[in-house]
Amino acid sequence: MRNIKLTIEYDGKRYLGWQRLGDSDKTIQGKIESILKQMTGEEIEITGSGRTDSGTHARGQVANFKTEHSMARAEMLDFLNRYLPRDIVVKKVEEVPERFHARYNCVGKQYSYYVWNEQIPTVFDRNHSFHVPEKLDLEKMEEACQKLIGTHDFIGFSALKKTKKSTVKTINELSIKREGGMLCFTFKGDGFLYKMVRIIMGTILEIGAGKMPVTVIDEIFENKIRKDAGETVPAQALFLDEVYYR
Repeated sequence: MRNIKLTIEYDGKRYLGWQRLGDSDKTIQGKIESILKQMTGEEIEITGSGRTDSGTHARGQVANFKTEHSMARAEMLDFLNRYLPRDIVVKKVEEVPERFHARYNCVGKQYSYYVWNEQIPTVFDRNHSFHVPEKLDLEKMEEACQKLIGTHDFIGFSALKKTKKSTVKTINELSIKREGGMLCFTFKGDGFLYKMVRIIMGTILEIGAGKMPVTVIDEIFENKIRKDAGETVPAQALFLDEVYYR
């Protein structure tokens, strides 16, 4: 049995997220599994490094699947990219050890979130950024980013209701880069809770707009109350850039 690792890029605009849904064919996992079945003649189930929400994009999603098929990796790559929709691309096909698991072996991820910070919207980036016309205080947002770096219980910055798993995560990097009217926020960490990046972004933007004090970060870490954080910003501006493995 071969274990195949895929590195995948996709525009999530048309899809209901990564995870296959029984009543819809509009998922990334479902589209790829359908083509893999055509390619191998086998019932294939792929395992992703994690689920991306409806509308979220990826530059470096990772998944793996098991197959008995002998097709060469280069042929697999060609077949997948020939028959997948044009908004899903497999960038790399690798053969990995049998025990490799895209989700369980993941040790970290990088996400980017894009904010178009001009009064006039942008046409060409409208499906890949969040338009915020208000003036934002970059210094206050950078101060908020520094408070979020480190190991904390991020339950107050997530949409989780109940969980038996730990909600303690480590953010190693949270930085802001401006290019013209576009702000790019980069998150690197060992893992992220459900909607955590989008809720953190909503909080940072409200701090930047003067609607919340920077100290709200400390308060949310202490009281762990979701409603004290900012709004959940749209998924269309969020990209999964890279998945890290040892």
